[in-house]
This record gives sequence, structure tokens and C-alpha cells, in this order.
Amino acid sequence: MNQQVIKLTHPSKKIKGTVQLTGSKSESNRALIIHSLSKGQVDIANLSEAADTVTLNRVLQIASAPQPGYNTIDIGPAGTAMRFLTAYLNLVQGNFILTGTERMQQRPIGILVDAMKEIGADIHYEKKAGYPPLKIEGGIFQGKDRVRIKGNISSQYISALLLIAPALKKGLTLEIEGELTSRPYVSMTLDMLKSVGIQHEWTANEIHIAPQTFSKSTIYVEPDWSAASYWYAIVALAEDGASIVLPGLKKDSLQGDIAIVDIMPHFGVQSSFEADGLHLHKTAIDSEKTLFDFKECPDLAQTVVVVAAALGRDVSFTGLETLKIKETDRIAALQTEIAKFGAELIADNETYHLKTAEVFQPKEVTFDTYEDHRMAMAFAPLALVFDQIKIAEPMVVEKSYPDFWKHLQDQSFIID
Repeated sequence: MNQQVIKLTHPSKKIKGTVQLTGSKSESNRALIIHSLSKGQVDIANLSEAADTVTLNRVLQIASAPQPGYNTIDIGPAGTAMRFLTAYLNLVQGNFILTGTERMQQRPIGILVDAMKEIGADIHYEKKAGYPPLKIEGGIFQGKDRVRIKGNISSQYISALLLIAPALKKGLTLEIEGELTSRPYVSMTLDMLKSVGIQHEWTANEIHIAPQTFSKSTIYVEPDWSAASYWYAIVALAEDGASIVLPGLKKDSLQGDIAIVDIMPHFGVQSSFEADGLHLHKTAIDSEKTLFDFKECPDLAQTVVVVAAALGRDVSFTGLETLKIKETDRIAALQTEIAKFGAELIADNETYHLKTAEVFQPKEVTFDTYEDHRMAMAFAPLALVFDQIKIAEPMVVEKSYPDFWKHLQDQSFIID
């Protein structure tokens, strides 16, 4: 599928079957850094096939045997890879230029770079201060063993520092300044480190990791809850009786996006955990809830906003602050695209109100994706509501869920 635009329809509007999701991108990317730091002590099972993970795996192999001079590491649009490598490459004996796409060079990295400099890293900006590309001279370094970092910008900065902490000479104490956004992702990082023998202390706003060695172990990567969220949307918008089975997803997941389990009953989807995995069932909507907070699961926001708009639910959202520095400004992108069928997302300080009184059935609509995989996957389920839709640049889904369109075809979506 190389089309610039695809047409998406679903004549029957009926959904029923089993979908085997790829491994979690979030878990996989952390596992790859842990594997590299462990020097072979930690293996990985069920690694994600997402393009971001494939990219990170490839560049870590390149970084393991750097050439003389500066080695250019281009991670394309892979945001997690940029953050994790900004920390990790400083521990490698070699010199690197870390860069990415034009959009990646517009995404801020200064808070993490400042923290790395405080602990002694030799890292500089190649172009604009505060943004990639970065010039990194790796190897042994010595600096502070304590650093303060803002908690409300990106949890990936914190995770990047925590992942390298056990390999630092004096370990690291992180003092998190202000409210911590996306706390489950920080917990995921610490839980994964604990599973391979790395202990930590988390007291109030401080996290301490002493210098430690990794245990001989294997990390099993759970299927991706972010990918699962799109199937919740599909079940919510399908005809009555819709059901989907997602094998391998667990009730005690490390992934913050398991929050979708508690969100979607308010939009008509119930979950049950069975021996063969997660079962989704379309049910009646019985909810008076009108405010949803995405502070700890911002990657679910686009999915839920689109579902709510399609169902005509006037609800409000908080915790969207980090969406402006993702693959695109996701708030602006959402506002533009849902307006194409009459919905509005109105900002009121840090709360956003969805208005659906003017929603209509468009005769022809093309949804733009803004180089953002989650825009494509959040809007695709609207083919169950409108007669047909078009999605521009559909291959952006390869970033996290490369089989997305194939899986939709398996569920009787027609893609032209």
C-alpha cells in the first residue's frame, strides 16, 4: 500500500473476530536500551515490529561499534528513540551526531540535554539551541549524581535518565519538579528495570537508582495497549453485537494506556480478561461522565476525542498539555480534522470542551494525518459511521502499528 490517499468503507458495519497485536512499542524501546546497557545479560521476547522500534534496534547496533570520527545517527520521526539515545549515547565510547526529520528538529530536547550536562555529559547543539541535531562525545564522564527535572513536559526525559542511571559511576537521584505528567510511563520504566535486577527508591518527588549490574534475564514484551485502543474505538462505532478478542493483553499491564479499559464503558465498550486474552463487547452507553483526564495517558486522547465526536457526546478533556509537542501539534490537528464533520474542540485554559451540535454526515471527507500515526488510526474507525472516508498518507501507521490496515481488512473494511 503506497497510496498517498486511501478510501475506507465498511458496508456491513459488523465487527467480530480476533486480532493479534504487535508487542508494545513503549516496552520494546525501553527493553532495547536495557539490553544494550546489560551487555548481553538481558534478552527480549516478542519485540515490537513498529518502525520506531526497528529504527532504535538498528541504530543501537550501529552505535555498539562506532566508526572513527563522528557517526551520524538519524532516527527519522522516532521521538522515543531521540529521547532515549540523547541519554544513552553518552555512555558509548564514540562520537555521534544525533538527528531526525524536520519535525523532530522542531521538538524540544533542552530539558534533557541540560540534565545530561549537569551529570557530566559532553553534549552540544549542532543548530538551534534546545533542539536536535545533537553533537555527543560519548564515554566515561563524571558530574553531579543528583539532578532536578520538570515533571510536566515529557515523561520520556525522565525515563531516559532512569534507564542509564544504574550504569553511572555514582548512580543518579532525580528530583522531579512540579506535577509529574504520564506517571505510568515512569512506573513502567522502573518496573522493567526491577524485572532485570535494578532496584530503586521513590520517595515523594525523588527517585534514586544506585550503580548496579543487570541480572541474567528475559524481558517479555506485552502486546501494545495503545494499538488496542483503536479496537475499542472500532467496537464503539460498529453495529450492536460487535466484539473483538485481543490475545495476550493482561489486567496487570505495565502500560499506562490500559486506562482505556476504564474510559470506554462511558462510550459503550466493556472489557473482560479471559484465558485467551482481552475480550471487547459493544454495550449500551450508560454514563453521565462528562470530564476525562488524559494526564497519565495522553496517547489515548485522539482516539477518545474522535469517538466522542462521532457519538455526539459533548464532553470535556484535561491533561492534554503534552500533545502540542508530539509528532504534530495534536490539539490543533484534532481541531482541524473533527471540524470537517462539524465537531468543535474549544480551549478553556487547560480544559478542552467538545461540542457536537453541528455534527453532520459529510458526502466526501479526507482526513489529513500530519505525519502522525495516531491521527490516521484515530480517524479510520469513522468509516463505520460515515459512508466512506479518505485517509491521507496512510503509511504513517508503520511508526507503531504496521499491520493496522491489514487488520482492518481482516475485519471487512474495504480499502481502495
